[in-house]
Amino acid sequence: MSNLVRQSWNTLRHIPGGPRIFSKIVGQAAPYTGTINARVVDLEEGYCKVQLKDRRAVRNHLDSIHAIAMMNLGEMCTGLALIYGMPDDARGILKGLSMEYLKKGRGTLTAECRTAIPDTRTRSELQVEGEIRDAQGDLVARAHAQWVVGPKKKG
Repeated sequence: MSNLVRQSWNTLRHIPGGPRIFSKIVGQAAPYTGTINARVVDLEEGYCKVQLKDRRAVRNHLDSIHAIAMMNLGEMCTGLALIYGMPDDARGILKGLSMEYLKKGRGTLTAECRTAIPDTRTRSELQVEGEIRDAQGDLVARAHAQWVVGPKKKG
């Protein structure tokens, strides 16, 4: 079985509306992730960039983007950066996720993650970090995701 994240992105990224379609597919595959309606902007081995537009559906009572919407964005970004680069016979499972919130998130937020792709022939744990910035480039939050990676289970 092939890496469906990599295969789908590589197929769709160059066609008009392709990144939007890919983002919708991610949201369908992971329905809770889809609730924030984030858009994948760039994706390659060990790197992901995702944007979240500020709108009422993701806001809190403080008139800023909700902390859990930002956590969802951080999980999406770290996961895609990691999973895109993994071999076809590997899998990743999120084990833990924590966030540092540094300022209120307002306006379009951009999450970015760069990570090394580990050897997945044996089960191991990996800490992956992503940063979320506002339109002015200010750091709004930092995601700390703990992923378990390894070979897919047989049968």
